[in-house]
Amino acid sequence: MAKKVDESKETLTAKDEKKAAKLDAKIEKAEKKKAELQEQIDDLKNKILDEKDEKVKKKLRKQRDNLTTQLNGIKKSKDGATIPLAPLAKKRLSACIAVVCVIALLCAYVATGVARNGVLAYFGVPQKNVTAFVMTDGEGKTHDIKVNTYNYYFALYYYNLRSQYEQYSQNGYDMGENAVDFDQKLSKQTTTDEDGNTITWAKYIHDQVEDSIKSTYMYYYEAVKDNGGKDPEITDEQKSELEKTVSDYAEQADANGRTISGYLTAIMGKGVTEEVMRREETIRYISQNYLTDYQDKLANKEYTNKEYQDYLKEHKDELQVVDIMWFEADSEDDAKKFKKELKADGSNFAALASKYTSKDNKFEKEANKDPVETTYKEISKALLQQANPAIAQAEEEEHEEGEEHEHSYPGLDWIFSSKRKKGDIRQQSTSVVYILKKAYMSETKTVNVRHILISPLSEEEQADGNTDATQATTKQWKAAEKKAKKILAEYKKGDKTAEAFGKLAEENSTDGSASNGGLIENVIPCQMVPAFNEWCFDSSRKTGDTAIVKTEFGYHIMYFESEGDLLVWQYSAQQALASTATTEKQTSVESAYTIKETWLGSRFLEIDTDIDS
Repeated sequence: MAKKVDESKETLTAKDEKKAAKLDAKIEKAEKKKAELQEQIDDLKNKILDEKDEKVKKKLRKQRDNLTTQLNGIKKSKDGATIPLAPLAKKRLSACIAVVCVIALLCAYVATGVARNGVLAYFGVPQKNVTAFVMTDGEGKTHDIKVNTYNYYFALYYYNLRSQYEQYSQNGYDMGENAVDFDQKLSKQTTTDEDGNTITWAKYIHDQVEDSIKSTYMYYYEAVKDNGGKDPEITDEQKSELEKTVSDYAEQADANGRTISGYLTAIMGKGVTEEVMRREETIRYISQNYLTDYQDKLANKEYTNKEYQDYLKEHKDELQVVDIMWFEADSEDDAKKFKKELKADGSNFAALASKYTSKDNKFEKEANKDPVETTYKEISKALLQQANPAIAQAEEEEHEEGEEHEHSYPGLDWIFSSKRKKGDIRQQSTSVVYILKKAYMSETKTVNVRHILISPLSEEEQADGNTDATQATTKQWKAAEKKAKKILAEYKKGDKTAEAFGKLAEENSTDGSASNGGLIENVIPCQMVPAFNEWCFDSSRKTGDTAIVKTEFGYHIMYFESEGDLLVWQYSAQQALASTATTEKQTSVESAYTIKETWLGSRFLEIDTDIDS
């Protein structure tokens, strides 16, 4: 959308150079943070796809949405204007007045250019009754999208974009010729679209809003069609979330000395009411649920052995795993010293990991004395890349002007090369890797486990989403350990079933899996933190095994449920095939639906900055 301005100049004063350096540092920091957030979001998306319990999914989605909000720079303003929704306590005009509007006065309003500012427009009559878009599905059936729906989506996009630009500004970005001034008319400012064409900002936002409406409504219509022509029910959690949002708006309206209707109409646009907000948010939930449920069905689809073998033939390099010891130092100099001191047999790897762990991180410094913490058995290329160590990061290849940027991964290529042998060592930037076993096909199955997480952090410390317990006090850790032992003892006094353990998890665990009885299914090697992972994949593990495992999140009371039905590589293949099928479904639905704007509706659509008035 917006391009970063070329900051190079023919001459720079020392002061200018210092200023430019600071700006570059800010931008680099912002880009790094953006990349980190995107990785976390992608990881959560995968977890959501795997998760079956709706309550757990809700928590994962909330985490995903919070991270997406950070990524987009969306933040809540003091007056609440950046949290779009909408309500109604407006008087309804009589039917006869509405008829007069449509038959007698509409042409005059349109002709004189005051249709969007007249009395009837103010009360939202045209916005409620006039069709903005006509959507046609694959069966040729048409659906009308009213103007107030467009105005609602416009407000959502407008405020998010405005907040994003505020964040860019704070991070030192200069948008140059593609900057947008939200205090001026958007129709009088230009930017470039994805194809490089110059268009007005009003047009750019309009196109984005139209795409958003289409993508939401087409899955909504599919959901209704599959539900016998009726709206599917949204979940109780979604209903509660919606009511909470309405309540928040009511409080914001009161704080601004307005009725909820007046307040939300002012910030969301003409025709947007509580009724509209409730309808649109319900539709968004239904659309989201339809696509998620479809993804879940595919994620659990069974494939034939031939399909797995065919996939293996084409993707063997991606499905192989390696056994390595890996440490990420604080600096490249430390990594070089680490490599120099590392013995050929790797026997002092853990000791060096502890030595070169920052003194400030006492928890990790102590933990790294155990070889388990730096040993990764059967780790895949995808998981290693997801962990984002220096050795797994991309290097951009040289390319001709106009060609696509190509990236190579020399570190990953080295680790997974067939030429590797036990004892090979590589230091790349801050990473040090020791090969224990070269790339191979794993014969390990996924596992299903339950756990109860007892965090040493207080409820207040956890309230802001903090899960890192490494800074907890010794007293807090002892209290958490005592509680974990007490709960495990309580379990052992009972009937020792998975259901009994699950009930204790629901009552005591601070992990997101608590609502599902602490159950985590289809765990693969190195997916979890080292100590947790080591316990899960111990070769002696059997159903009903229990233990207490300590990690940086707290004490985990473990329960081994069972082995999964698939080998790890088969599970990875199944998820990939499901993902491809989901994409094909999305492409099919998108191509089946068309959306067309109506001329009359376009006269009443929100543009520029009207919604601030």
